[in-house]
Amino acid sequence: MIVRDYMTKNVVTADTPANRDEILKILKRTGISGVPVMKDGELIGIITRKDLLGNPHETQIALLMTHDPITIKPDASLKEAAEIMINNNIRRLPVVEDGKLTGLISVADLVGAVAQLKIKDEIKDRYVSRTFALWSETPLTIVGRIMEIAHVDAIAILDSESRLEGIITERDLIRCSCIEDDIEVSDFSNGTDDDEWTWESIRDMHHISYAISRIQLPTKPVKLAMVKKVIAVPTNAGVSECALKMKRGRVDQLPIVNGDSRLVSMLYDRELIKALIDYAPQ
Repeated sequence: MIVRDYMTKNVVTADTPANRDEILKILKRTGISGVPVMKDGELIGIITRKDLLGNPHETQIALLMTHDPITIKPDASLKEAAEIMINNNIRRLPVVEDGKLTGLISVADLVGAVAQLKIKDEIKDRYVSRTFALWSETPLTIVGRIMEIAHVDAIAILDSESRLEGIITERDLIRCSCIEDDIEVSDFSNGTDDDEWTWESIRDMHHISYAISRIQLPTKPVKLAMVKKVIAVPTNAGVSECALKMKRGRVDQLPIVNGDSRLVSMLYDRELIKALIDYAPQ
C-alpha cells in the first residue's frame, strides 16, 4: 500500500501572485480543504480553509500560507503518510518526485485505504474522540470562533431537546462566508480629556481613514447552514465500516450515537487513519 496508488494526481493548485479572494473561490467551488501554492512550477507552500478563517483580515497569500510544507515521495508507504499527518497535525501531503509536484495524498485518501482493509474490529477508544456540541440557534460567528479556539474541524449541533440535529464543518463555514469591504477611521489627538490645557486650547485632531477587507461569517443561526442529513454510527461499529461510510458520504467525521440517538462521542477521519499504523501490511 504505497502513496502512488492512492494519491490524487490531478491536483488543484494556485499560482503566485494570487490573492485571498481567488483562493476562497477555489475552496468554495471545489469543496477541498487546502491548495498547494506554486511559483514558476515549484511548490512553495500550502494554504487551507483554516488559514483563511483564522486570519479573516489578511489578504496576502504569502502571509497566510504555510511555507515549505512537508512532502512525501510517491513510493512511500501509506503507514508512513499516516504517521506524518498524525504527528504533524496536518491533513494533506504534497507528493513530490524529482522536485516536481506529482500528486497530493490526503486524509480522505487514507480513509479510503482503511475501508479496503476490511477491519472488523470495533472503533473503541483508540479512534474515538471526546466531543462537545452547540445549540442549533448559536450564531455562525460564534460557531466559527469556537471552532478556532477548540481546534476542531466540525461540531455536532443539538436541538432544544438535546438530540443530534446536524453537523457544522469548516467546509460549511467557507461556503457561507463572504468578503466584506469597509472603511475604518482612527482618531489621534494631542492630549486627553482630563488635560486642562486641552480644554483651554484647540485640540489638534488627526483622523486617518483606511480600507479593510475581511472574510465575514453571517450572524444567522447555525441551523440554517449545518448539514442536516447526518451520517451517524453506533458505538459498536467496525473500523472499516466507518471508513466506508466516510468515503461514500464524503464526510470527515461521524457522530457516534446510542440507541436513543443521543450523541456519545465523535469519530474524526484524522483519528481513524491510525488504523493504517495498526493494521496496514508492511
